[in-house]
Amino acid sequence: MSQEERIRQSETRIFKAVFPNTTNHYDTLFGGTAMQLMDEVAFITATRYSRQRIVTVSSDEINFTQSIPAGTIIELVGTVIHVGNTSLKVRVDIYIEQMYSEEREKAISGQFTLVAIGDDKKPIRIQ
Repeated sequence: MSQEERIRQSETRIFKAVFPNTTNHYDTLFGGTAMQLMDEVAFITATRYSRQRIVTVSSDEINFTQSIPAGTIIELVGTVIHVGNTSLKVRVDIYIEQMYSEEREKAISGQFTLVAIGDDKKPIRIQ
């Protein structure tokens, strides 16, 4: 299978409803909760691409351009954007969808670097 096909097949999409127990005193999604969800999607995406043991080594950049209010649906989309020898970069975007309209907009975007590891927990080549 080509690298482009592997990237396409590893794209990960997860939907969540934003409930009050995940929001701050402004009734918007906690930034830390958003980052946790993004890291999880990056991990799943990288694992689906490599089918190897993967760990996150860095969150390279996360841009919060829009707050995410309670009572909305969010979609997290993970895409492999670079493959190195032992690491790969995954971009994760979070989109807000209003529950009762067709409105949709990007709220957060970030990049994560993940590394494949062997049984000894040392980096190994991505297959």
